[in-house]
Amino acid sequence: MSRGWAAASLADIPRVAAAEPAWYPLQHVFGFTAFGANAFVAAAAGDVLVDEHDERTSGQEELYLVVAGRARFELDDESVDTAAVAVVAVRDSTVKRRATALVSGTVLVALGAPPRGDFTSTWRSEHFDGVSRVL
Repeated sequence: MSRGWAAASLADIPRVAAAEPAWYPLQHVFGFTAFGANAFVAAAAGDVLVDEHDERTSGQEELYLVVAGRARFELDDESVDTAAVAVVAVRDSTVKRRATALVSGTVLVALGAPPRGDFTSTWRSEHFDGVSRVL
């Protein structure tokens, strides 16, 4: 019987066979239906963690979390180098994006879903007083 929650070390999550870099399909393993979630681990500097793409077809927004190591993001015509723990947010589905590991062992978590209009949060709006938005 399901407890409604699960916890696991990334090392205990099954990998997608023959995928390089190592691809851990978090959304599939945990059965999420509200958003996509994947983790990628680079074996070497220069490994492409996220192939160049845009999300014009799906329209989805994506959030990338560099949780270990360093990665270079190419976003349209700009390049951004990040180090753990960094966040890269791409709300515009037309932005071409790509991520490459700058060091071995870089871990990138990618989350994505199509926008649904206003997000309804369980947090009260006053929690965000004085917190500005970047996008």
